[in-house]
Amino acid sequence: MRRKADTLRFRPVLRLIAKKTLKLTTLLIAVSILAFMLVSYSPIDPVRSYVGGDMARLSSEQQENIAAYWGLNASGYQQFISWGKAVLHGNLGTSLVFRQPVAEVIVERFSASLVLMGAAWLLSGIIGFLAGLIAGMREGTVLDRLIKGFCFTMASTPPFWLGLLLLMLFSASLGWFPVGLSSPAGEVAADVTLAEQLKHLVLPALTLSITGMANVALHTRQKLTEVLHSEFIRYARAKGERGFSLLWRHGLRNVSLPAISLHFASFSELFGGAVLAEQVFAYPGLGQAVVQAGLSSDVPLLLGIVLFSTIFVFVGNTLADGLYRLVDPRIRKDEAT
Repeated sequence: MRRKADTLRFRPVLRLIAKKTLKLTTLLIAVSILAFMLVSYSPIDPVRSYVGGDMARLSSEQQENIAAYWGLNASGYQQFISWGKAVLHGNLGTSLVFRQPVAEVIVERFSASLVLMGAAWLLSGIIGFLAGLIAGMREGTVLDRLIKGFCFTMASTPPFWLGLLLLMLFSASLGWFPVGLSSPAGEVAADVTLAEQLKHLVLPALTLSITGMANVALHTRQKLTEVLHSEFIRYARAKGERGFSLLWRHGLRNVSLPAISLHFASFSELFGGAVLAEQVFAYPGLGQAVVQAGLSSDVPLLLGIVLFSTIFVFVGNTLADGLYRLVDPRIRKDEAT
């Protein structure tokens, strides 16, 4: 009986894992097909991009040999099937741009992007949550209107435009921060100090965090105002509770978990913003590798990054779903029935 009870208890979890696995597999197949079709219609010649300026010196036979070496002389269907078989064996291919395995390029570039996105994700969550709390507690005041106006403006501001603005102000005009890159140009990576790396990280992280904080702040403000207008808050106020004590004892828990869940679900916007921010600041991350792969028609690298980014966003959304289930017991009850 006990074993049967344990099986029934874990059945919803197993059902959820199977459902998520099937969804991820279907999503990866669909994204791979769509990305390959889009790349195949690119007007950029991969051989010309691979050779560079020496294209005129090569004979037609040499160009055909290069195409045959990279498998570019086969039909699109054959290229996709060959690539799919290699992926199933754990081989993402070799990058035409970087001349190294795609998996190594992704790991190397993502390690830099992870620092940038992690810093921006933490900053946007903390600043957005605090701004939402302040606006909700001061509903209808000038401070509330200023915070809402700023958030609405930032929500509609492209990250690359904000990045250019910060670059012109703090780098070109004031000279407080470097123009770009992740370390001083010409220095060996081992000789770069942590302070120099953080100095290069400030403006890209600030760009992503400012544009990402708006949704968290507006959502937190909305939830807090709903809580403050509820019956049990009126009862707490009638008992004499005010200000921070009221927020800490009755409002914070009701607004913090939904805000965290929303923030975990913003991985796709974070990754998309990182692509633009890295291009503006010449930050050597995964986003800049996407642009280089697209401009050079580097199909293996582009498809590898597409698969990796799909998994990255899917994991973020899965974590958000898990947090929603922790926040709202009604979801768990509906899934159990």
